[in-house]
Amino acid sequence: MLSYPAAIPLSNRTLIRLAELIHGRRSERRCRWRRLDPSRQALLVLAHLRNGDTYARLAADFHVGTSTAWRYAREATDLLALLADDVHAAVLRAGRLACTILDGTLIPIDRLADERPYYSGKYQRHGVNVQVLADPAGRLMWASPALPGATHDLTAAAPPA
Repeated sequence: MLSYPAAIPLSNRTLIRLAELIHGRRSERRCRWRRLDPSRQALLVLAHLRNGDTYARLAADFHVGTSTAWRYAREATDLLALLADDVHAAVLRAGRLACTILDGTLIPIDRLADERPYYSGKYQRHGVNVQVLADPAGRLMWASPALPGATHDLTAAAPPA
């Protein structure tokens, strides 16, 4: 398999911040050894999140297994999710802005055994519904959990009771 270098349009500060989060989690769990150091794991995760590289491609580029690439990406995205505002904090912050953007999208998925709730009649395909709240510059303020595709946008955007 051939590998190639790729550019990620993010600042070095982003890489350093994610590597610090990963290092902190490893110290907290007292991990003795990992195939990649925190900065390389952060680079793998950012390549996945920003460029959309597949786990197979990441595994080949970073010389790890595909399941290891998936596990590293999952671990780091869980750390990033802990930093995110909940819906109530995002709404309070949005209330201080002149305007905000609320939009939803259907992310296509493979069919499931219990496919009925994931089928969107609007788009005529299976998927999950995700609502996003952004500021006028397009910066993400909040994203809803992935809900079945048959969920209406207003229902998906409603804060939990």
